[in-house]
Amino acid sequence: MTTGSLRRRLVAASALVLGGALALSACGDSDDSGDSGAAANTSADSKLAAMVPDAIKSDGKISIGTDASYPPNESVDPASQKIVGWDIQLFDAVAAKLGLKTEYHNAGFDTIIPGVQSGKYEAGVSSFTDTKEREQAVDFVTYYSAGTAWAALKGNPKGVNPDDACGKSIGVQQGTVQVDDLTARSKKCTDAGKPAIKQVVRKQQTEVNNDLVAGKIDAMAADSPIVGGAAKTTGKLEIIGQVYDTAPYGYTFGKNSGQFKEAVQAALKALIADGTYKKILTDNGVESGAITEPAINAAQS
Repeated sequence: MTTGSLRRRLVAASALVLGGALALSACGDSDDSGDSGAAANTSADSKLAAMVPDAIKSDGKISIGTDASYPPNESVDPASQKIVGWDIQLFDAVAAKLGLKTEYHNAGFDTIIPGVQSGKYEAGVSSFTDTKEREQAVDFVTYYSAGTAWAALKGNPKGVNPDDACGKSIGVQQGTVQVDDLTARSKKCTDAGKPAIKQVVRKQQTEVNNDLVAGKIDAMAADSPIVGGAAKTTGKLEIIGQVYDTAPYGYTFGKNSGQFKEAVQAALKALIADGTYKKILTDNGVESGAITEPAINAAQS
């Protein structure tokens, strides 16, 4: 998502969720969230674990900021109150490969990168698009390729064309690259003497999805796996137009995190080589964005 990622936030009262072999629900009860996931089936690699800086591995866990309002990438399971999603599963497996547990803090999307910068979090896992602007603040390790996609109600009753959405009401999540995209598209409309796009900006992607299902907006724009997941989950939406502006998702790390980004990159390479990476993506229906070479600070723009 440009202030955002192909997406997404000081957390006054963030919900804390432990992943990997530990979990802490929103109510404060601890349980095991990794017993049936990829982390439970991933063995630590001692050579890779040795790459993790002492400051991070001293307590055996990684403190992570995430905005869990972005299904199917990351969201809160309503029954267990655990943070779930393929993005979470994959990073749990990365952590397990490094011999670490994961501790997720549910935070507003636009507070996560500042939190990583300040040391509040040791990593940011929240479908962040790797951009040159963001690389000035944090380091990235890429793990997926996504673009922007649009959705409307089935049958596209409002006749929305993403290439000419002048005068239409389009929902987007605050802090995402889609906000910038709509702003640019709206300017083209007004420059041509057409009505501006009516941007409906919500704090959470789930609010945008709900607005569209309820017919409160004409269409929405979000990251391609998010739009695909919403269409599949609701059964009431369809993708319109083509995916565009494809760019890498990346995990974020502080500029002072030493070799940690290299350790994560190496762990991702190992998961790609042993098939774990492909299995997680395929099981979640998002394998179309798979990459073969995780990179450090690989922003395209």
